[in-house]
Amino acid sequence: MSNLVPLKSMLSTLNRWPSFWDDEDLQLFPSVDHGVDVYETENEVVVKANVAGVTSDDIDVTFEKGVLWIQAKAVKKEDDQDSKYYSKSSWSYSYKIAVPGLIDHTQEPDVTLENGILKVVFAKSEASKPKKLTVKTG
Repeated sequence: MSNLVPLKSMLSTLNRWPSFWDDEDLQLFPSVDHGVDVYETENEVVVKANVAGVTSDDIDVTFEKGVLWIQAKAVKKEDDQDSKYYSKSSWSYSYKIAVPGLIDHTQEPDVTLENGILKVVFAKSEASKPKKLTVKTG
């Protein structure tokens, strides 16, 4: 007179249930886009950051001890005295990125802003660039 369910029978029932971990339509942990891309080429390390709506005057970029810090802030105000309308909105971005690779610290990074994307390009040091080795016979 026991109410126990045999383990084998319970496991076979659980195995027939759909796994919500594999369900692509159900995203309990959606991917997060942080607005930053970091990649390396043969000669450079490139960081691209989203700073949409911010002018170059409102962006601070610092690089210290291998960490790139991008801070940007914008304020938008609209004021129409005739219709007694006033609107103010603000937004900001802050990114701290550990820059990979061996960076050439003797060269100033190239920093550009285009279409809301801040691009920082670091030159790689000669020691980090691939070298072709010769094979000797004998």
